[in-house]
Amino acid sequence: MARHGIVKQLSFIKGDLSFINSSPFAKLLDSCVFYKSLRDCRRVHGRIVKTHFSSEVFIQNKLIDTYWKCGCFDDARKLFDRMPERNVFTWNAVVSALTKLGFLDDAERVFDSMPVRDQCTWNSMIAGFTQHERHDKALIFFADMHKGDFLLNDYTFGSAISACSWLKDLKMGTQIHALVSKSIHSSNVFTGSALIDLYSKCGSVSCAQSVFDEMDDRNSFSWNSLITCYEQNGPANEALKVFVKMMDSGFEPDHITLASVASACASLSAIKEGSQIHARAVKFDKFRDDLIIGNALVDMYAKCGKINEARFLFDKMPIKNVISETSMVSGYAKVSSVKAARSMFTKMTERNIVSWNALIAGYTQNGENEEALGLFRQLKRESMSPSHYTFGNLLNACANLADLQLGRQAHSHVLKHGFRFQFGEESDIFVGNSLIDMYMKCGSVEDGRLIFDKMVDRDWVSWNATIVGYAQNGYGTKALQIFQKMLASGEKPDDVTMIGVLSACSHAGLVEEGRNYFSSMSDEFGLVPTKDHYSCLVDLLGRAGCLLEAKCLIETMPMQPDTIIWGSLLSACKIYRNFTLGKYVAEKLLEIDPTNSGPYVLLSNMYAENGKWADVTRVRKLMRKRGVVKQPGCSWIEIQGEVNSFMVKDKRHRKKTEMYSVLLMLTKQMRRGGYVPGFCDEEQSESESKSL
Repeated sequence: MARHGIVKQLSFIKGDLSFINSSPFAKLLDSCVFYKSLRDCRRVHGRIVKTHFSSEVFIQNKLIDTYWKCGCFDDARKLFDRMPERNVFTWNAVVSALTKLGFLDDAERVFDSMPVRDQCTWNSMIAGFTQHERHDKALIFFADMHKGDFLLNDYTFGSAISACSWLKDLKMGTQIHALVSKSIHSSNVFTGSALIDLYSKCGSVSCAQSVFDEMDDRNSFSWNSLITCYEQNGPANEALKVFVKMMDSGFEPDHITLASVASACASLSAIKEGSQIHARAVKFDKFRDDLIIGNALVDMYAKCGKINEARFLFDKMPIKNVISETSMVSGYAKVSSVKAARSMFTKMTERNIVSWNALIAGYTQNGENEEALGLFRQLKRESMSPSHYTFGNLLNACANLADLQLGRQAHSHVLKHGFRFQFGEESDIFVGNSLIDMYMKCGSVEDGRLIFDKMVDRDWVSWNATIVGYAQNGYGTKALQIFQKMLASGEKPDDVTMIGVLSACSHAGLVEEGRNYFSSMSDEFGLVPTKDHYSCLVDLLGRAGCLLEAKCLIETMPMQPDTIIWGSLLSACKIYRNFTLGKYVAEKLLEIDPTNSGPYVLLSNMYAENGKWADVTRVRKLMRKRGVVKQPGCSWIEIQGEVNSFMVKDKRHRKKTEMYSVLLMLTKQMRRGGYVPGFCDEEQSESESKSL
């Protein structure tokens, strides 16, 4: 009905008010709602008060509903307050209005004063509190409704399940699922889809798949929920498989489907499949300029390292937002174009914490740790509130710099933000893990252990960081003690854990224990030893002087040994003066990488220690012939906030005279104590003497 139809009917009613019932007025009010016409609603109300229907509860209920839907709840409330007689529908109209308008406290007061409630009343409260993110209270209403033996319908279940999804309350959600299973709504497609979404948000992939499999009917939302479940929780390749099944079942994908599948391709770095999704999107006008799909495709190309394709698509997007620009910042950082990432970041008209995190992470991943720290300071100056991801990247930068002072300053910021290192909706465990890693890499194992002990919750990364940290700092026994606690807690070790354990055995000289732990990887923990694990065991055997056993292990490895493994054995041969085996190992190393200076130097030193000067000369001539240059060693130390760097035979330091004088004095004292210098030591000593 056009709006002038309302006016026409009002003119007719003006002349004839003798209706049998109030239905004509009710139809007019429906038209007012349809056109959101408050003016016409008041005109209809004016006609009604002149009739004997003015005190009819039905038409007054209709007026209350119309007033608030036309944007004037005050008039609806005044009418409600003046009504001499009310029924449950009257109360429901006011409760529904208040909940949908977001006046939840007022709705609850009206609800509490109701003499009688029905299913509609409860559904309005549950739905209203859920829609306005008062999810805990919504579930309380749901529980009270169930206790009151009111009939639960698909609308009730849908709102309650949605509240559980937002809260990630798997326990309550499972209980509601049990109620659904016992009701006539167990096959309802909307309830089933809501359950899939619930289990997806709670990370229970198997339950989501089970609900989907049991559904007799499915709609696009059901398929999208399952695709999103796999995309967000993994394995992401299952999202692609579900997408193919969806297409085979005759369902057309919408923008949510394509965006979720594109995100799954990004997680898998599946550029071929991602390009196919892009091709499908551009075939349809409704998808071509869709912002959500555009953002997902830009992110997909960026994460697959195809930054030029990402930029091309980004430039063609008619509408962009902070998500589009942040994806480009991350993409540039991924391909080591940090300057381009910074340029994009600087041009952003709007930035959120995700944008800042993307650039800070980019600097850290590309080794520009000082820039990462500087960007964090800028973030604080601009009053942007850092997230747990921000602190994870900040602590990673401090760890890379091995700067304990900066690390402690970062730790103080973490404490100010009240992180407790626990699981939850916004899990901050990895901030605690980053703190452990930072302190361990800075050599402060006591502080790292203190963080570990104070964590409310731990995951396998927490255990690994502590075990590896102890091992790298030479505390082999303590690393193994933590490993035993890890096993006792029920946490399963992974590849990284076992690398730390084997390294700990190596540092502690626990040969037999190392052998047993290596065997237990496959026998007890179901892990297949990798090249890194073999390298750790070779290092353990080499340090203990079990050179032939180490050689046998290398030659029976299921994969080809690399320079690291052979180099570890060569170093052990030098320490234990096994010239014959050392020569054999050096030849193996030169076969793999003839440009690496390490084997030449070690072999030359071994010849020198055995007085084979002709062979020393031959090795050095071979290095010159092949163009191999020994890279000078470098070390540094921080004193009073200043980093002092030194190269081998370095004569640039302003205090070089004093330093070399102390070195010469120490060398003389060492010789008097019985120390016999090797060939390299003799060369260094001569160099020091010349310097002085």
